[in-house]
Amino acid sequence: MIQFFNEDVDFKIPNPRKTKTWLKDIIESEGFELNQLNYIFCSDEYLLSVNQQYLNHDFYTDIITFDNSEEIEGIVEGDIFISIDRVKENAEELSKTFKEELLRVLAHGILHLVGYDDHEDEDELVMRQKEDTYIATFPKS
Repeated sequence: MIQFFNEDVDFKIPNPRKTKTWLKDIIESEGFELNQLNYIFCSDEYLLSVNQQYLNHDFYTDIITFDNSEEIEGIVEGDIFISIDRVKENAEELSKTFKEELLRVLAHGILHLVGYDDHEDEDELVMRQKEDTYIATFPKS
């Protein structure tokens, strides 16, 4: 099950049913099974406080992913926090649409949950390629 929540922003995911199907397809394409996935949309300040409290990082970020699968192989279960402020800013900086940048971070969180990492340059490149591939599969209509 995939659910969308808001913390301190007034944001509604466009086309929630289509988006959930697309996210589930990404999970299955990676050879995993969906259990529970929560997306929590929030502000920069809210995500900064999550980053400080749980990761001891004192900087803004667009996404934080928590894996709740308890190391059960092949299962996706987690909480993905996304700063809508940061997605808007990144879209502008990268000359992308808000929708495209939102799709990128939605997919990015799943890629972390299925085992991809982006700490090294070459790993980040693999993730970007995967994100681009999946963004291209989002239904147009």
